[in-house]
Amino acid sequence: MTRLNLRLVGALALAFVASLLAGRVWIDPFHPDVPGAGLILMQLRLPRSVLAVLVGGGLGAAGAAMQAYLRNPLADPGLFGIAPSAALGAVLSIWLGSYGVSLGPWALPVFALVGAGGAMALLGLIAGRSAGGVALFTLAGMMIASLSGALMSLAISLSPSPFALSEIVTWLMGALADRSWHEVWMAAPLMLVGLGAFVVAARSLDALTLGEAAARSLGVDPRRLQALLILGVGCTVGGSVAVAGIIGFVGLVVPHLLRPFTDRRPSSLIVPSALGGALLLVVGDSVCRILPLTGGELRLGIALSLLGAPFFLALLWRMRDGVWR
Repeated sequence: MTRLNLRLVGALALAFVASLLAGRVWIDPFHPDVPGAGLILMQLRLPRSVLAVLVGGGLGAAGAAMQAYLRNPLADPGLFGIAPSAALGAVLSIWLGSYGVSLGPWALPVFALVGAGGAMALLGLIAGRSAGGVALFTLAGMMIASLSGALMSLAISLSPSPFALSEIVTWLMGALADRSWHEVWMAAPLMLVGLGAFVVAARSLDALTLGEAAARSLGVDPRRLQALLILGVGCTVGGSVAVAGIIGFVGLVVPHLLRPFTDRRPSSLIVPSALGGALLLVVGDSVCRILPLTGGELRLGIALSLLGAPFFLALLWRMRDGVWR
């Protein structure tokens, strides 16, 4: 394990412990006299913090892998249409429930995963026949994202009641509040599969930095690499949307912050980006929890958008001269 990874693991461990103690009700580990402290820790804060690690790790690694594959510093998991499609599935489940269709408590995450899986399949059908067609791959993702966004807007506009509309909009904001161990057990295998796909693809991504022709000469199979990226992004992004809603900019911000501390090879950035994404979400969720807002807790998706949008503008400013650092 590199020194950077060790530092990130240490920071993540400290942030994780702090996240268990922080909240509207602070828990003092030396004087645990808060009524129900054990229940708060084990059933509310611990699954929430574990979920932050899983979701943040998946999104961070997905961003690093996508930027390497597309050789585009502005690449983000939403580009492929996986997150919008997963959100479309979740919106559809809420929309059907508002019309009285009984779908059960697992409907929202299941529909979100079906949406992500459908987007992966469509992306593979459209771009899978192209040997290393990065441009086609990107355009296919943009088309899927646009279609999903339009269908989502249609479902929202046809919402039968203000209550259903409020529920849809609130879920789309993205948050880890009120999550339980059920969401953790659902997200964990998906994130592990996705991270495993990125690790397997790492060496091929290294070769791809030399160009597609050079990568082929080094034995890289473009279709296999593309399949690994579709699998990894689909599992990590689809899983995160299924359990937490849309949480953006993690895959954009984290790789850029950590890249200067590595040798800039994709294989040396994926694991640090996963750890950095987990750290960002654990800290961000803790801050959202303790902010003194009268209207309730600040949604994590909104907080990260407020952080990520200026960062994105700063990247665009630096790229005016064609510089990607």
